[in-house]
Amino acid sequence: MSGNNTGPLLTSAVHDALHAARTAGVAVVECSLDLERSATTVEVGTSGWAWNGQRFPFLDACKDRTVYYWAGERFEPVARFTTSLIKLVPTSWGPPTFEIDGIKMLPTAQVSPYADAERKVGLIQPRGKRILDTCGGLGYFAAWCLRGQAVQVNSYEKNPDVIWLRSLNPWSPDHTGAQQGASALALSHGDIAEQITALPGESVDAILHDPPRFGIAGELYSQAFYGQLARVIKPRGRLFHYTGAPNKLTSRRDVPQEVATRLQRAGFTTEFNGDGVLAIRAARK
Repeated sequence: MSGNNTGPLLTSAVHDALHAARTAGVAVVECSLDLERSATTVEVGTSGWAWNGQRFPFLDACKDRTVYYWAGERFEPVARFTTSLIKLVPTSWGPPTFEIDGIKMLPTAQVSPYADAERKVGLIQPRGKRILDTCGGLGYFAAWCLRGQAVQVNSYEKNPDVIWLRSLNPWSPDHTGAQQGASALALSHGDIAEQITALPGESVDAILHDPPRFGIAGELYSQAFYGQLARVIKPRGRLFHYTGAPNKLTSRRDVPQEVATRLQRAGFTTEFNGDGVLAIRAARK
């Protein structure tokens, strides 16, 4: 499962390798043009390089921490500035992360963001379940839900620019239904804080909640919102809530503990798990 883009993606590491081949007079190079999802063969010339029967130029400048896509006539950064600067950022792992105004949205220091999503999705045991994915992002949670044989994944993403990033990211799941199994994924452009009130009660078996940090989206940490999560999930349903691990000494807040307390008030039992809270909806009395 991958994004919709079929053109080459460049990073500074790949561009440097193509340049080095040209300097050394090497005519053919094997590299990755889809952020390490696969390897391919590239023919290198003095003025550019060729792939899949099409010629491409070398960039005048290829910045670090930037992914470039072929826009038809030239390479452009996978970045947009509408209300915020949103960009796809390469990692040493292959699967990229993304940033909003310079704030990294996925963990990458100790683990691949894709592998990190695999572990967290495993906590809610997706097989045969209908899953609510509240903040879709690049779709890594949804991708692992589909691989884990979830029956349905309803994913919401508030920012249209993030949905655009997904269309260019080969590690994001296809939400257009063009690929086998992708029809189980429904991606909605909408704010889950508003959309959740329209969802039927006890309509999902599990929930993945990966909100932006508290200072950016405090409404997604509110008691009212957690009450909605408790309403739409079935009894004994599992919820994983990413909290991160903010520094209590500098923030003077224990966000994971605050989250756990509010979830308990909403009717969940909770336990801390890695950089989040795993919660289970209480059974009916």
